[in-house]
Amino acid sequence: MNLNAPSMSHFVRGGLKLAFFDEGDPNGPPVLLIHGFASTAIANWVHPGWLKTLGDAGYRVIAIDNRGHGVSDKLYDADVYHPWIMAEDAVALLDHLGISEAHVMGYSMGARVATFMAIAHPDRVRSLVLGGLGIGMVEGVGDWDPIADALVAVSLDDVTHQRGRMFRAFAEQTRSDRQALAACIQGSRDLATKEDVAKIEAPTLIAVGTKDDIAGSAQALADLMQHAEVVDIPNRDHMLAVGDKVFKTAVLEFYKRIEHR
Repeated sequence: MNLNAPSMSHFVRGGLKLAFFDEGDPNGPPVLLIHGFASTAIANWVHPGWLKTLGDAGYRVIAIDNRGHGVSDKLYDADVYHPWIMAEDAVALLDHLGISEAHVMGYSMGARVATFMAIAHPDRVRSLVLGGLGIGMVEGVGDWDPIADALVAVSLDDVTHQRGRMFRAFAEQTRSDRQALAACIQGSRDLATKEDVAKIEAPTLIAVGTKDDIAGSAQALADLMQHAEVVDIPNRDHMLAVGDKVFKTAVLEFYKRIEHR
């Protein structure tokens, strides 16, 4: 499997330089990928094999480094990380590339951003794949303040909170700006309302690992939506579900059904 990182390009929105890659078949149906908290376009979508999987299937594969992440500009004010703001970044990327409509897939925080995008810009979202986030989309996913504290702690050795240690270690692995991530985790937790989720008309696939203790029930979220289906990713937790072959197979089959409608 070729997991070499593609070169990143940049565009500017509101004075902010945001990074992305645009790979796969340039004439294929576009898929816009939005990564999770503390991750990057490369870590979330290239190393777990998504770029190869989608590219080999004939799709144009586009992925953004969310603000505060990867090689995009870093900001330290929590108020600039609301998911509806990051959703506008994603729409601006489609505008930059001249793409009117795309399949949109997000993982974890990226799933929240993708959902806010579908709510605000239903005409830009051909379909929605929500990975690593179920009913937590509308009910919340617990107390994340310890994650912010863990990110700014002097050392990983000083962090005792289990989830905090997990994300601190992940941030170090991805060589992230931990101060920017601490601001992001404080600002990006806005919930979608049940009423707004119920208005989403795009066909939706919700995929959550059976050992994921963050996402909440995928089926409970699907029950609120008009055209949603669920895939359980067996024996995978929040961190390991993203690259699972069950997830990839389900997405390819989902896209194939949509393309043949």
